[in-house]
Amino acid sequence: MLEVHDLHVRFGGIDALRGVSLRAEPGQIVAVLGRNGAGKSTLLRTVSGLVHPWRGHVQWEGRPISGLAAGSITRLGIVHVPEGRRILAELSVRENLMLGGYGHRRERGARIEQTLEMFPVLRERLDTSGAALSGGQQQMLAISRALVAGPRLLMIDELSLGLAPIIVEELAQKLEQLRRDGIGVLLVEQEYPLALRLADYVYVLQKGRVRFEGAPEAARDVLMSSYLGHQAVSRSGR
Repeated sequence: MLEVHDLHVRFGGIDALRGVSLRAEPGQIVAVLGRNGAGKSTLLRTVSGLVHPWRGHVQWEGRPISGLAAGSITRLGIVHVPEGRRILAELSVRENLMLGGYGHRRERGARIEQTLEMFPVLRERLDTSGAALSGGQQQMLAISRALVAGPRLLMIDELSLGLAPIIVEELAQKLEQLRRDGIGVLLVEQEYPLALRLADYVYVLQKGRVRFEGAPEAARDVLMSSYLGHQAVSRSGR
């Protein structure tokens, strides 16, 4: 289980996170919603060890991990798919997947095969450079590379960004499959209807604070009324 306690992160005197607490469990999709600049990406980067808090702490299965290096946190089973995919565009699909399994060489081959079964289009493009893939294929590769690392909690920043609806729906189905397989997902997503449909539990951030936490049905009411407004949510659902 991931537990975030009273997390504070500051950049140049500006508080990006102000007392954020959160939990995510295996076999559960937890959505983190909010406007741009609310602190969502900072939260994921802090959990994954890319950013260090000045107050508060992060625990994984009861163990404090806030001071650990990003690579160590990945090896514990928390794997981060950042916004913008961040695949290595000059490398082939095969090479990207191999890098995802660095440090897990015994299991790497089997895990790569499992991801190719999940995303068969990547099998057809194993020797293609990441730069030559479509946006949807790049997102599939980013997720596949993360899965090769053997996550127990997969953190995804903006699953649907810039993708066609048919691709987004395919990716959503894969997240539901991961949940059935017992893998936890911590999802940051701007497409609120998608996130609310997938999520078991929702956090809404506003200016670095938790504005709401609870069931997706109740989150919808908060988003449409006092926080984002009905018009903003309607636009995101078109």
